[in-house]
Amino acid sequence: MSTSVASPSGGPSLPSTPLLEMRGIVKQFPGVRALDGVDLDVRAGEVHCLLGQNGAGKSTLIKVLAGAHQPDAGEIRWEGEPVTLGDPQVAMARGIATIYQELDLVAGLTVADNVFLGRERSRLGITRPAAANRAAGELLARLGHPEIRPTAEVGSLSAAAQQMVSMARALSQDVRLIVMDEPSAVLDGEEVDHLFQVVRELTAQGVAVVYISHRLEEIREVGDRITVLKDGRTVATGLPARETSTAEVITLMTGRTIEYVFPERREFPGRTAEPVLEVRDLSLLGRFSDVSFAVRPGEVLGLAGLVGSGRSEILETVYGARRATTGTVQVTGRRLRPGDVAAAVDAGVGLAPEERKSQGLLLGEPIYRNITLASLARFARGGYLSGGAEKQAAREQAEALDLRPVDVDREVRTLSGGNQQKVVLARWLLRDCTVLLLDEPTRGVDVGARSEIYALIRALADRGVAVVVVSSEIPEVLGLADHVLVVADGAVVARAPAGELDEHRVLDLVMEGAAATDGAAREGDVA
Repeated sequence: MSTSVASPSGGPSLPSTPLLEMRGIVKQFPGVRALDGVDLDVRAGEVHCLLGQNGAGKSTLIKVLAGAHQPDAGEIRWEGEPVTLGDPQVAMARGIATIYQELDLVAGLTVADNVFLGRERSRLGITRPAAANRAAGELLARLGHPEIRPTAEVGSLSAAAQQMVSMARALSQDVRLIVMDEPSAVLDGEEVDHLFQVVRELTAQGVAVVYISHRLEEIREVGDRITVLKDGRTVATGLPARETSTAEVITLMTGRTIEYVFPERREFPGRTAEPVLEVRDLSLLGRFSDVSFAVRPGEVLGLAGLVGSGRSEILETVYGARRATTGTVQVTGRRLRPGDVAAAVDAGVGLAPEERKSQGLLLGEPIYRNITLASLARFARGGYLSGGAEKQAAREQAEALDLRPVDVDREVRTLSGGNQQKVVLARWLLRDCTVLLLDEPTRGVDVGARSEIYALIRALADRGVAVVVVSSEIPEVLGLADHVLVVADGAVVARAPAGELDEHRVLDLVMEGAAATDGAAREGDVA
C-alpha cells in the first residue's frame, strides 16, 4: 500500500508513489537532440506544471507520453511498472489523454463526431448519433459551455469553442492522466475560471493533470508542483508551485535573469504627422459596428477586450480578409477596396494572424519561402524565381531576428512557436510594410521570446511603422501601446492614452460593455 503526502496547494493528500515516471528520456531527430535525458514524475490527483521556453522539449516530451513519438532511450513507468507506449491507442488505453495546443479536430465533422472520434457510440454495429449528441452536450455543459451545439460543424466554431470541444473529447475517455498544452491561450477570464474548476474536479477524483502554460500567474493558481525543462534537459523538478517565485522560474527557464520588461514608452516620432491608417465607421454584420480609429507613423495602437469581442475581426477586415458591410479603410490617403487582401498588401499593410499555423504559415514549405511569400515579385528573373536571392534575403532577416536555428531550408513546421512567430514578422519586415496588424503576437510564446518580440515591435514603430496590436493579456496591451481602444460586444467603448489606463479600469470598461458606448468613455473620458 502506498503512503500519501500533503498536496502543496493545500488540497487532498497525494500518493507518494508516482502514477507516471519518465526517467532519462532521449529523443533524437535528424540534426536535433530534442530530449537529452528528461526526468518527470506525476502523482495521481496533482496538477504538475511543465515549464520551459519554446524549443525546450515540452511538446516532444508530451508526444512521447501520448505514444506519438517513441523514445530512443530512457524508461517510462506506469504505477511502478515499466511500460511501452507504442502508439496513441496504447496510451489512451492506459487512461492518458492529451489536449494539444494546435488542436487536432476534423473540421468537416460535427462537435459530437469529434468528441467520440474513433470511439463512436453504437449498438449491434449501428451508430447512435442521438446518444453521442446527448453525451457531448453533457460534457460541454460540465465545461461551462452548454451553448455549443453537438450537431454544429466544428470548423464553424471560434478558436475558444474548438478548444472546449477538444477538452470534452479528453474528458469523454476513462482518463487517469490528462495533458493540457496551453489550454487557456484562447480563453477569456470566465472561461479560464471554468477550466480551473474542471481541473480541480478532476484532481479531486484522483486524476493527474500535466499543465503547460506560458502564463506564469496561472501556475500558482492551479498548480501543485513544477518541472522546468531547458535545452531538452530537466533543470528542476518537484518545485512547489505557490512558493517558487516568478524570477526563479524565469531564471531556470532561460539560464539568465530576465523580467517582463516592456520597451520604454516614448513620444512616437509621427505624433504630429498625418495618419498612415484611417478606419472610418467600419462595420461587419454580426461581428462589430461603427469602428473608427487612426494610427500615425510610429504609433502603437492597442485593442483590448475579451475573446469574441470582435477585436480579431476588426484586424481581418482592415486587412481585407473579411469584406466590410459598411465603412472605409485608408492607407496613406489611398482608399482600399473592401475584401481585397492583395490591395491591402500592395498598399503596405501586413497581418500576423492569431492562428499562425493555419492562417499565417505554409507549414510544409521551408523557412525562406515563408519569409519571402509577400515579396516574391522582387525575386523574379525572367519569369522565374531566383532561389539564391530569396534565401539570402530570408537569411538576413532570420539573423536579424535571432531565429533559431538559422537554417532557412528547414521546414517551418519544425520550429518552436516563438520562432514561427518571428518568421511571420520577418515576412513583413522584408516587405517593408507601413502598417502592421498583430493579432495575439505572443500567444504560446515563452518569456524570453516575448521580450524579443516586444523589442521588435518597438523598433518597428521607431522606424515609422504604424502598428495595431490585439492581445487577450491586458498588461501586454498597456505595456506596448501608445493609445488603447477597449472593445466590447463589437463596439469601441473607450479610447485613451495607455498611460491613463490600468488593468482594473480596462476590465471594468469591458464588463460594462455596451452601456459604456453611450457614456463619456466613447469620447475618451475614462477617468
